[in-house]
Amino acid sequence: MTQSNKEVMVSRGDALWHFVRGFRLPCRTGLAGGILLAIIAVLVMAPPPVLRLLCVHGYRQNEKTFRERTGSLRKALKKCAELLYVSSPLRVPPLGSPAQPPAAAGDGIQAGETEENARGWWFSNPDEDSFDAVDHVETCKGLEESLEMISKAMSELGPFDGIMGFSQGAALVSMICALKQQGDPRFQFDFAILVAGFRSRCKLHDCFYKEPVAVPSLHVFGDTDRVIPGKMSQELSSFFVDPVILTHLGGHFVPASAPQKQVYLEFLEKFQKK
Repeated sequence: MTQSNKEVMVSRGDALWHFVRGFRLPCRTGLAGGILLAIIAVLVMAPPPVLRLLCVHGYRQNEKTFRERTGSLRKALKKCAELLYVSSPLRVPPLGSPAQPPAAAGDGIQAGETEENARGWWFSNPDEDSFDAVDHVETCKGLEESLEMISKAMSELGPFDGIMGFSQGAALVSMICALKQQGDPRFQFDFAILVAGFRSRCKLHDCFYKEPVAVPSLHVFGDTDRVIPGKMSQELSSFFVDPVILTHLGGHFVPASAPQKQVYLEFLEKFQKK
C-alpha cells in the first residue's frame, strides 16, 4: 500500500469517527441505526479512488526524463491518477557514435538533459543497437528483456489500473495489450493510454496485430508531429476495439492543456466507477 493510499484511508477513518460521534451524542436511542446512516453518508461523500498508471517512456528517454516531461500531465490528473515510471533495461549508444548518427535521435533530449542514461525498448537494427520507427526489418533485439522489465514493475510496484506509453513506449504498450488479450498473466490492468504510438515494422512483431485488441484505449497524437506522424498513430488505433481518439495541434510530446485534460479525465472517470 502506498503512502498516499494510507493517508487517504486515515483521513477517511478520521472523518468517519467524527461523523459517528456527531450521531451518538444527541441520539441515545436507535444508536445502531444512527451509526449505519453515518457510515453510508461517509461512503457516499468519499471521493472516487485514485487510479494508478504505469508510465513507459519513449526512445532515448528514461523514467527520470519522462517524469520531468509529463509534469503538466501529473498536475492535471493529480486528483484522479497517480503516475509511476519505469526505465527500459536497454541502454542506447550516445548520438554521434558510429551506431547512432544524428538521424537516429528518436524522441531526443531537451535542454538541461543528458544522454548519459538514454534507454530504448528494442532496437530495429540489432547490429548497431539503433532504432527507427519506419524501419521495415525481419528481426529486432531487446523486446523480451523489455517485456520482462514491465512484468517485474507490475509485480513489484503494482497493482496498476492502467498503463501509459509515449512514442516507442506507446508501441510497446500496444504489444502488451495484445499479450494481455492473449491471456498472458504477467500483464494485469484495465486500460491503456497511448501517446504518439505506432505499429512496429518488425516482421517478428506481426503477431501482435493479427486480431483487434479489446483493451479500452485512449490514443493521443499531434497534427504536426514530425517524429511519429499522426497517420502512424491513427493506424495503431485501428487495431483496437472502439478506441478513443484525442488529437492536438502540437508535435511530439504529451499534451496536457485544458482541452486535453478534459478528455483524459472523462476517459479515466469510467474506470474510477468500477
